[in-house]
Amino acid sequence: MVFRLVLGCGTVGRAVAEALTERDDDGRLLVITADESVAETLRDESIPARRGDPTDAETLDGVDAPDVIFVGSDRTDVNRQALELAAAAFPDASITAYMGGNPTMADRNRFTDLAAHTIDAASAFAEHLLEETGTTPASRAIGLYQQLLTIEGPLAVVMHDNPDPDAIASAVALTAIAESVGVAADACYFGDISHQENRAMVNLLDLSLRNLSPGERLDTYGSIALVDHSRPGVNDQLDEDCHVDIVIDHHPPRGPVPSDFVELREQAGATSTILTEYMDRFNLSFESSTATALLYGIRIDTNDFTREVSSADFEAASTLYPHVDAAVLRQIEQPTVEGDTLETIARAIKNRVQHDSVAVASVGRIGNRDALPQAADQLLAMEGIDTTLVFGFRDEMAFLSARSRSNDVDLGETLRDGFDQIGSAGGHADMAGAQLEVGILGRLDDEDEVESIVGVAEDVITDRFFEAIQTRPGVPVGTYSRTSQWLFAEEDEWDAIVADQESYVTGPENGTDDHQ
Repeated sequence: MVFRLVLGCGTVGRAVAEALTERDDDGRLLVITADESVAETLRDESIPARRGDPTDAETLDGVDAPDVIFVGSDRTDVNRQALELAAAAFPDASITAYMGGNPTMADRNRFTDLAAHTIDAASAFAEHLLEETGTTPASRAIGLYQQLLTIEGPLAVVMHDNPDPDAIASAVALTAIAESVGVAADACYFGDISHQENRAMVNLLDLSLRNLSPGERLDTYGSIALVDHSRPGVNDQLDEDCHVDIVIDHHPPRGPVPSDFVELREQAGATSTILTEYMDRFNLSFESSTATALLYGIRIDTNDFTREVSSADFEAASTLYPHVDAAVLRQIEQPTVEGDTLETIARAIKNRVQHDSVAVASVGRIGNRDALPQAADQLLAMEGIDTTLVFGFRDEMAFLSARSRSNDVDLGETLRDGFDQIGSAGGHADMAGAQLEVGILGRLDDEDEVESIVGVAEDVITDRFFEAIQTRPGVPVGTYSRTSQWLFAEEDEWDAIVADQESYVTGPENGTDDHQ
């Protein structure tokens, strides 16, 4: 005879008790609840119940050892205490615990450690909705599996240019998934990994990545996958019309996504969250290096679970945590800060232009573009500032990094509205970036001329950002000045632009130089 014990009787506990009573078996049931009125109601319904505090060890004194325990109060703190007591008092029992309505990461870890099964209200509801729409995690995993079986190898898993931890970890994970079904794969990227923490992550975890040369074609690969971005030729150096077999991303797309298999999950805080789920669904063992990279990717993109975080991110972290090398993770998070990065931050603070709570700063010529987001974060920490943009110039490119903690600003839309016409831009509501080609810089040898052009570009970028951030979200910036057009044009377009400017200046309707 199976003895089932229910500790706590909230909404979920009550439903479980009633369901157990309806079982057609010879099992015993006892419900213990701190609410006397609930106990009386249950007894009226012929459900064995008695009043007792599930968080008090004395409550369990004299209770026969149960075979199965269900912890079912509505409150997380009560359920955690009851779970700890029950696990200590009845170590041989199989325990299922409801997490309650507001579990922290520490709560989740504790529930997972002590209970054989856990129930999370948010994820359970989400799973129900997904089942209703036919898009369960299991069905998505089946779709990816079928796609991998049909593609031609080897597979190039391409991150966005100058990849961040989320992109790196996601590429490594998808490579492991592909190889698990017999498809050879490489994690590939264009550009540099220059941020000291990102380099530490790759080096300490000994991640296998392939750095592609500028303009390199991927003819040796039979298939292509994109992770942490969704369109070829946008924030990578692939041809815009190249065929993409797989796309997995958590950013909102800025246009159609051409791919045979597409997973765009905007509610996830990181692409690493999605890949963790896939590895789990594929029943793959998590190597320590991959698990550590994935957890770090989630933490960075969610700002340690404080920014655009979802229940799926917590679930992924819980899955990864037992396999993570905590010592290596600490080393990754505490690298030596290079002098160039500190100088970039100092220039951003010194050169900032502030309008109300918005600060924009040019740091001029840079050697390390990954210092820009760190500088943007530092400006955001200053009193009275809730939105920042920091930008700098390297070779013939201008790189922009923006941060915000304002509820009224969507930085992804703001940068797209301000700079998509003259470059590429995108990101989230609270963090975004852009890169613009300043082709004319490559045609100048005189340093004074270079600095002069940089000064003009600084004014254009600053003005366009302030203009864009004042427009309503989603409304394109109307001003596409001839200065912007000239600075960010391709070399073969300059003659046409010059002719257009001459016509504009000498035309009968224009007698002034207001356009400048």
